[in-house]
Amino acid sequence: MGSFDQAKGDREDVGGLGRGDWRRLDESDVRVRPGKGTRPRSKRRPEHADAVTAMVIGKDRGRWTCAVDADPGHVVMAMRAREMGRVSVVVGDLVALVGDVSGRPDTLARIVRVDERTSVLRRTADDTDPYERVVVANAAQLLIVTSLADPLPRPGFIDRCLVACYAGGLEPVLCLTKADLASPDSLLAGYAGLDVPAIVTRHDEEPEGLRERLAGRTTALVGHSGVGKSTLVNRLVPAAELATGDVSSVGKGRHTSVAAVALPLAGGGWVVDTPGVRSFGLAHVTADDIVNAFEEFAEAAEECPPNCGHLGPPEDPDCALDDVVADGNAGAERLASLRRLLVSRSGGSGDIRTES
Repeated sequence: MGSFDQAKGDREDVGGLGRGDWRRLDESDVRVRPGKGTRPRSKRRPEHADAVTAMVIGKDRGRWTCAVDADPGHVVMAMRAREMGRVSVVVGDLVALVGDVSGRPDTLARIVRVDERTSVLRRTADDTDPYERVVVANAAQLLIVTSLADPLPRPGFIDRCLVACYAGGLEPVLCLTKADLASPDSLLAGYAGLDVPAIVTRHDEEPEGLRERLAGRTTALVGHSGVGKSTLVNRLVPAAELATGDVSSVGKGRHTSVAAVALPLAGGGWVVDTPGVRSFGLAHVTADDIVNAFEEFAEAAEECPPNCGHLGPPEDPDCALDDVVADGNAGAERLASLRRLLVSRSGGSGDIRTES
């Protein structure tokens, strides 16, 4: 037998099987090595019992700046752990960090968990955009900064910010700037029915009342460009040194804040400066989200017919909210203010018909 025939015979007799012996095999003799795609994956994830808690105070290109235990003196840079996937992490979030949390230069910790949020400020690009953008998490209050002149106040924008507050669980606070140029009386009168706290500031005075309001709390600031938001932040946190801009000839401010950032206050607490916005979309907010924020009307709204917009006649002739006013459990001005917010949410002018 030649060398070729010998090799062929050796292959046939491998494992004691001769030619044709494969017919004696069954499925129990089959050994298949699983590929990477068929290996079962465990659903168990590391518990990270040694993780430390931190507050997210900034974000830049896939890196998050975090203050360990909300201490502005212990700041670390972190990345999102692979196991987190694409979980949203925004300024104000309380997160769990592992890895190097020393804060030394060129070190990087990992975010392995995001705690449940107590409040969320969301907005969409416009009222037709289905994509929600979370601006700030866990803020106790939203400071709505509006100038009384140069540029003129925009009640429609204020109304939309109020809607976002009520839907997201934040307490709204009006901050009217440039009172040295115009009186705040008429604007404040328009919001008397909502019982919204208001603080009036002047360019030639220190904002002491505002400092007292913000002390010990996390406060997000929102406002159109040019209303003096960055100027206020610079007064509250001099070390911030935010850029400030002039108002253009058409009465519109120029954007000076480009990303949300949390800044520590000297007396405790944080202010979160958000980018100046020209629109505040509310595609994610429903009418019931707003009504539920008004305790005196929330229960009655459950008695309204299906798909009731709570606007009253003629749009919603059977709306039960009118009964609350008729029974003396709420004032007509309060209901009119609520319905103005509902109209604003739907993109209307905010003009509400009221019965005399």
